[in-house]
Order: sequence, then structure tokens, then C-alpha cells
Amino acid sequence: MTTTALIVGDLQTGIVDNYPFAADVLPVMERVVPAARASGIPVIFIRFGLRASGLDVGAGNQVISGLHGAGTLFHEESPETLVHPRIAPLPGEAVVLKRRASAFAGTDLDLLLRAQRIDSIVLTGVATGAMVAATLYDAADRDYRLTVLSDACADGEPDVHDFLINRVFPARGADVLTSHEWTARL
Repeated sequence: MTTTALIVGDLQTGIVDNYPFAADVLPVMERVVPAARASGIPVIFIRFGLRASGLDVGAGNQVISGLHGAGTLFHEESPETLVHPRIAPLPGEAVVLKRRASAFAGTDLDLLLRAQRIDSIVLTGVATGAMVAATLYDAADRDYRLTVLSDACADGEPDVHDFLINRVFPARGADVLTSHEWTARL
């Protein structure tokens, strides 16, 4: 039984179709997701969505308020928040809805991982400075072993991506590999 899960974060239709940096990750994920599945590694998809009513938007949270105000792009019932169809979840694969940057914040991700005896996660997705970083910090605090696939993450600010991938994540104990390095080890 594997003790590793692949986390695919925020690669949803509205983000991939509207943010070129996110679209660049999709071809990498079209290789990584099938490789994980073929190796028996559970794939857990994370999607970001807010209630259209705004009940989950704190008045003092400018980032979340801005995302909520971007039309339906980040409203949970919008098709734009579904996992991009090029890497769509298979029946039975977990899809976790989150409302903040970390995939753990207010979700059942930790429960899903612990129930499957997962103690190591491989992080992918967008943005490196948001979902990936927040989830990495949260996972480290929960004692998960961490791997980040450098070419399976991206950020609208390339220098932020590079700094996190090359300096911060390794300093926090994460293994940083390319998708080719990781899949070669499967």
C-alpha cells in the first residue's frame, strides 16, 4: 500500500483558461497525473470556490474579497471552478473544495489522507506563492513528508516561484524535484 498522495491544486477551468502561467502547468500535469495513477498513488484534486452569497468572505480579507468580486470565476457553483477537463478526476477520486489558500484550511483533506494512511504528499498546482506555499506550510505542521514538483507549479510572478522552489521549500524540508525526476522514481 502506498503512503504517498499526489495533490493537484487549483488547476480548475477558470484559472487555467484565464491565467497563462497556470495554463503552462497543464501539459506537465497531463503526464504526472496518469503516471501517479499507474503507480497506484492516489490523486487528490483541490478546487477553490467561494459561496456566491459572500457569506464566507471576511470583510477584512482583501484577497478573498477581490477573488469573490471577480464575477463567477471563483464562485463554487460555477463550472469555472471545476477541475480542468484535460486532467479531470476519475470516478472515485477525491475532490476537495477549499475557501482559502491552504488545501487544509477548513477542509477534510487531512481526514482523507490519514484515513488512507498517507504520510507523504507531492504538491503540484497554482499558484506557487499561494496554494502551494500555504498547503506546504500547513502540511509540514501536520508532519507530512513533502515533495514539490518544480515544473508542475507556477506563479504569476516567476521570481516568487523561483525563490520558493529554490530557497524556501528546501529550507522547510521539502524535496524539490522536476516532474521527470519524480515519475522516473515511480
